[in-house]
Amino acid sequence: MAEELMLEAESKNMLKDPALFLKIILRYIDEGVMEKMLDIVDIMKRVNVRVSDCIFCAIVNGFSKKRGLRAGVRVFEDLISHGCEPGQVTYASVLNMYLRLGLYSKGEKVFSEMEQKGYHNCVVAYSSMVAAYSKAGNVREAMRLVAKMKQRGIEPNVWIYNSILDMNGKAMNLRQVEKTWKEMKRRKITPDQISYTTVIGAYNRARELDMCVKYYEEFKMTGGKIDRAMAGIMVAVFSKTNRVDEIVELLGDMKSQGTKMDDRFYRSAMNALRDAGLQVQARWLEEMFRWDPSEKGMASSTSYLQYGVISHVGWRLHSPDSENPNTSIDLKCGPILHEAKTLDPKAMSWVGEDILFP
Repeated sequence: MAEELMLEAESKNMLKDPALFLKIILRYIDEGVMEKMLDIVDIMKRVNVRVSDCIFCAIVNGFSKKRGLRAGVRVFEDLISHGCEPGQVTYASVLNMYLRLGLYSKGEKVFSEMEQKGYHNCVVAYSSMVAAYSKAGNVREAMRLVAKMKQRGIEPNVWIYNSILDMNGKAMNLRQVEKTWKEMKRRKITPDQISYTTVIGAYNRARELDMCVKYYEEFKMTGGKIDRAMAGIMVAVFSKTNRVDEIVELLGDMKSQGTKMDDRFYRSAMNALRDAGLQVQARWLEEMFRWDPSEKGMASSTSYLQYGVISHVGWRLHSPDSENPNTSIDLKCGPILHEAKTLDPKAMSWVGEDILFP
């Protein structure tokens, strides 16, 4: 398809149209014919059509998408050596690639070039740099950069605030966490899911569980969707405070919002139960995951939940195993074992308000 476009452009003498070159390049990306894009750049130079920032960025991101980050930064460097001039969008994309590869010195060099060329108001670039400093634990440089933003009149976005919350939360600097949260509200920056998860995680590490519950309730009031990360933290919080009803309610919220469990959530729940000293519940959970041989004696939560019904009046768990594939266990809120009986594992009926996980 891209070749046909190129032939058509040549026949109609349309090789001066930058939009057409961009269209051809995007076609080559879709087709995965990456080297052809560099041929297009040579043709553009030959007919004196500038490689715009949009085209430059499309090529770099195309290589990154199809062949990985290293291929993306390599083609960026190649195009620079061939006299192509990147703009703000390309710089911001490549900066992010370098930082994701852990090449911080090259990332800082790109950021410095952006400032020298007048692209010092790019919030996306600031976000990438602050996130990188946060990940590296370099709180001083991150805060210095945020201060520079404010001096220049650039408004930090929610990504930048999330990075600040994260690094201060990990450093157990709850005073700065609270200060940052209030600043977000004052500047009318709406916290997102990551914001709430980060703050709740920080207070959980500090064992300030009431604050975790406070922010969790605020998150729910804003209509936030509970993902696995949030659920994992709150299972730990509710387990430590022995709030079994809240755990059941959380599972119900996950179901209604379409959030599925996975092995990571299982491990989080298991660790939370053990840390809280709830050994009966931990043993129960372990028994329910025991039968899958692919997990060395532990079933994945996906397999397990295909047979699970959680109800507000009790728990019925169909848990087939190699010895007795038609066993189910009924648990009344606790969970404490009451009875076990044999039945068809497809029979999922239950009296009460059922929450059926697929």
